[in-house]
Formats: sequence, C-alpha cells, structure tokens
Amino acid sequence: MYDLVVVGAGPYGLSIAAHAAAAGLRLRVLGRPMASWRDHMPGGMFLKSEPWSSNLSEPTGDRTLSAYCASRGLPAEHGKPIPIGTFTDYGLWFSERAVPRIDEQTVAAVRPSGRAFVVATEDGETIPARAVALAVGVMPFVHRPEPLRTLPEGLASHSSDHNDLSRFKGKDVTVIGAGQAALETAALLAEEGATPRVVARSDRLNWNTPPQPLNRSLLRSLRDPHCGLGTGWPSWVWSEIPWAVRRLPSSTRVRIADTALGPAGAWWLRDRFESGVPVMLGHRLRAASPAAGGVRLDLTTPAGARTALETEHVVAATGFTPDLARLELLDPVVRDRLRRIGGRAPELNGRFESSYPGLFFAGLLTAPAFGPSMRFVYGASFTAQRLLRGVQRRLGRTVVHA
Repeated sequence: MYDLVVVGAGPYGLSIAAHAAAAGLRLRVLGRPMASWRDHMPGGMFLKSEPWSSNLSEPTGDRTLSAYCASRGLPAEHGKPIPIGTFTDYGLWFSERAVPRIDEQTVAAVRPSGRAFVVATEDGETIPARAVALAVGVMPFVHRPEPLRTLPEGLASHSSDHNDLSRFKGKDVTVIGAGQAALETAALLAEEGATPRVVARSDRLNWNTPPQPLNRSLLRSLRDPHCGLGTGWPSWVWSEIPWAVRRLPSSTRVRIADTALGPAGAWWLRDRFESGVPVMLGHRLRAASPAAGGVRLDLTTPAGARTALETEHVVAATGFTPDLARLELLDPVVRDRLRRIGGRAPELNGRFESSYPGLFFAGLLTAPAFGPSMRFVYGASFTAQRLLRGVQRRLGRTVVHA
C-alpha cells in the first residue's frame, strides 16, 4: 500500500510529489506531466507571472525556472514575459529530476476502502493508498456560458480546447470574455490570419501595468510591496500569508476568491491586442444558435436593446468554476460527505486535508479556503509544504511502517 497517491502532474502535483519523495514516503504519481500547459494552450502564449514567482517547489530550492533557463541559455528576467513553451519544458525538466516516477495513466475513480482509499485507473489498475492528494488542475472545471453548451463542437469551443489556432486562419471568430485568456486568444487569432472580435459584458477592459523595478527605495517598497502576485498590500496578503486568509470567516473567503485579482490583460499584450482586435463592450450573451454562416449570437447592448451577430465560430474564454460536483472521479460516498465552503469547494484544515480523513486537495479547488494565490503557480510551494505535513501527520496517527 502506498503512503500517498498524487492525482495530477501539473505544477501543484509535481511540487507535492517532489516534497513527498524527498521525505521518503511510499509515493505514486498519476497523470500526464504538465498536461494543461502542453495540451490546452496554444503556442505563442506567455506567462503573466514573473519568472521568480513561477517556480515549482522542492525542498532544496535549486530547481527553479531561472536555473532551468540558465542551463539552456534562455533569459529569465524581471519584466520580460516567459513563453508558455519554456515554462512547459521547465516543468518536464523539473519532473525528471525531482519526482522519481510518474505514471501517465488517467484516474477513473477514487474510492474509500476502510480507513484508506483505492485509486482506479482507466487502464484497469487499482492502487491502494493511505492518503490521496487531488491536484487535478483546472480542466475538470471548464466554464462555458449556458447559451453555448448545446452548439456543435465545430461552431463553439472553450479557449482551453486549443493548442493550435492556425485552423482559424481566414475565419471570422468571436471570443467571449474580458480576461487574459480572451484577450490573448483574440490577439493570437489575429496574428494567425483570422478576423477576431471580443464580446465582453464588462463596460471596460482592465490592463495590468508594467511591473515595478525590484530594486526600489524602502519607502516605495513599504507603500507598494512586491509579492508573488504582483505589487500592493492586498496582493501581498493573498500570496504571502494564505494561512491567514484561511482564518477569515467563510463568507469573506468566498468573496475574496470570487473577486480578488479579477479579469485583466497583461501589460505586454495591450499593443498587440488593440492594434488588431475590435471589442464590443457591455454586451451580454442571451442565446446562440446555428446559422447559415456558422453561429448567430443574440446579445443585449449596454442600452438594453437586443442585437444579433453572426460569426463562423465562437470561443468561450470564460475561465473555470471550481465545483466539487464536477469532480466525477471522486466517489459520491466521499464527495457527498465533504464539508464545503460556499457550497462548491471543500472546506480544508490548515494542511489542505478535507473533512474526509486522508483526502487532500490542491490547486483551484482550494482558492475559497486559502485565497486567490491557489489559482496561480505561486501557490504551489505553500501548498506542497503544508500538505506534506498534513500527510505525515495523518500517517503518523494511523500507520506504523514495517
């Protein structure tokens, strides 16, 4: 029986596994390494976060993004965005050096078995485990606006469905959303020769400002401190002391998770976007239906009038909604017993353990518990270290190794 099975091999899963392996746990890691980054993001994208805040985590602290880039002669400088491909390659490099073994199997079910668990894969293997860490990433929680859900695949998609946008060359494409995914997808579509537009219900687009220099006066640093999620005291709290966020009232935590660090485009994208993509602001999507030329979108204008738009394809860049009900691999016997925060996310103790003993969570589903840093790579280090302590505590209470 394994001490810990980690489900997922993205930044959070790899970081948890690296710490667990270094601690000598009997470990199994299941999933395709860096799958979301390799399979669901088109070439040409860049990280929004700074290189120094985009590290995966392991105990020595030596396997950083900067160390990887230095070994390949690549730049990793503050204020210069890192290509998604470079970050993906870094994750694979990290996994080869910090994680002993990764099984690229898809997990079909996590079931209770006495005081332990059985993890079943789609290949038919059943794996016993005393503890399980679910680091499943964002893909189970893709959010599509309701009007688009019944459209055929050829007419509507989610931004995460694409790792190659070249197939839209010459096509009229409408992107729904106002965050980085929407704005960058639209810019890349224009650069691939498509004719994109963005439709957003917000009345304005928000753009991040260029990062401040790392070396600043003491007074300026105190007024607007640097942190893993940018600058400013609110962001500093979200990124540097998520343990304190967890101690806030549950309603406050849910509100913070829903509203903090809202949709905004990266500063380095603005010129590319504004030079090639028209925007329809303040328009709400009411309905969508197939049309002779592709898709008819029925919209409500800022003045409340109704209008229609025809396009060949619509891309929903509408993010991800963490919801336990959509985590189908988790056995309902376990899922239905979990205490929740905000009705959708698991309530967790300070070591990322749920109310079901031995079941741990990491990543997006933990944002309502620990704050918005759990939506970003930066939260992986805090998560991995705390979660490992929780697993060790759980094992120490229930298991004596032979």
